[in-house]
Amino acid sequence: MLRIITLNLNGIRSAWNKGLLPWLQAQNADIVCLQEIKAQLPDLSAEMHNPDGLHAYYHCAEKKGYSGVGLWCRQKPDRVMEGLGHEAFDAEGRFLRADFGKLSVISLYLPSGSSSPERQEAKFRFLDIFLPLLAALRASGRDVVVCGDWNIAHQQIDLKNWKSNQKNSGFLPEERAWMTRVLDETGWVDVYRRLHPETTDACYTWWSNRGQAWAKNVGWRLDYQLATPALAETALCASIWKETRFSDHAPLIIDYQYAL
Repeated sequence: MLRIITLNLNGIRSAWNKGLLPWLQAQNADIVCLQEIKAQLPDLSAEMHNPDGLHAYYHCAEKKGYSGVGLWCRQKPDRVMEGLGHEAFDAEGRFLRADFGKLSVISLYLPSGSSSPERQEAKFRFLDIFLPLLAALRASGRDVVVCGDWNIAHQQIDLKNWKSNQKNSGFLPEERAWMTRVLDETGWVDVYRRLHPETTDACYTWWSNRGQAWAKNVGWRLDYQLATPALAETALCASIWKETRFSDHAPLIIDYQYAL
């Protein structure tokens, strides 16, 4: 069995102080994809660089306290690749890929457009750049899973208040149409939805810090594992961990009947 966990940390140092490492070790994960680490390599402790029993890799943003992705794995990868090959977005630390034989695992932090119109335009530029890359990965013949914070709720069942959010970043028609293209045209599989096609309130992975959203479960499903079809077919179960809060996101855990 192959267990993959993805989690937006909203700061690795904050999550670390909330017991991130002991929790992860108890989950017996094979691969852990981390987003929004909000740190640069010199900021990380020795244990963050070398967590017990795991190999750790990071692609940090150039800007301090911003973005960044990580990937922890029990088995050392054959190779690790940082970035999309796009200078502006690679400077933000949004893409980290590890290859294990025929399997590629990617930790992704797709931009948010909620802070300003300029950032929404940057998000659209990222989508334009990323779609051909996803198509190429899908056509590569490899087993691939892209794990992370996609910052898009695809369907109405993926967020609590869909009617009032149709003009807000993360649920814009253009963003949702892009995700549909990824799934329907390019052929990727939303693994959680494959296993839980109709789940609503239990599917959320992010809650705003405003208005008691967590307490009232007014959430969004923003964290996904999208896999190539053959790999997706091996998925056994998917769950969202809500018993411990490490950030404003919850970990998405998926088990695959797959051997590295």
